[in-house]
Amino acid sequence: MGALRFLLAVVALPLAVALVPLFADVFKKVAVSGGSGLPHVLLAAGGGFAAFLVLWMALPSKPVRLYVLGHELTHAVWALAFGARVSNLKVSLNGGSVTLTKSNVLITLAPYFFPFYTMVVVLVALATRLFVSPLPWTGAWLFAVGFTWCFHVCFTLRSLAQRQPDVVEYGHLFSWVFIWTFNVLGVVVWMLVVTEISSVEVWRTFCAHVSAAYLAVWRFLLYCWSILPFNR
Repeated sequence: MGALRFLLAVVALPLAVALVPLFADVFKKVAVSGGSGLPHVLLAAGGGFAAFLVLWMALPSKPVRLYVLGHELTHAVWALAFGARVSNLKVSLNGGSVTLTKSNVLITLAPYFFPFYTMVVVLVALATRLFVSPLPWTGAWLFAVGFTWCFHVCFTLRSLAQRQPDVVEYGHLFSWVFIWTFNVLGVVVWMLVVTEISSVEVWRTFCAHVSAAYLAVWRFLLYCWSILPFNR
């Protein structure tokens, strides 16, 4: 099974690489789309992201317990979504744990690509909009989204720099490719939701970049094959 996951990760590497120009193109489309509320969206969410980044660098001690709580709750939420039973949630400065009756790759790696506190902000905003429409203080909500998203990014990078049993379970290469792919796609989906860019256009851009990545790999393999001694 480990060898199969490694092979899948190698096959998925061009896809992961293709997400870099995809994200750049989507961001450019967002920046030039000209929607009336777009600058507000970018400034508010970007301001929240920058605010936590400054806080992260300034704080002598990081809010580890808060991260561990979100980490374990993310395991629990995804496990419940797959019909598992959850018990014995434990959180401490040295780590946490939760007992699950079922596990899979999504449940195990969810804390590294699913921004728990960002989703809490989004769900509270949606609940508020059920009673108050239009949603008041949209700038504050967007600031909170950016702030909590940066929390997720900073702690994810910090965690992946250490030995993580979740990552070891599925292999480092497979886990890193999986986590990177879902994180970038999550940001792209969020941009689609809060801006006026076309989902069809983004899909075409995605297909173009992925096709170009795999075509480049294929051409490289053909070149390597052509220079082998027995092909001369």
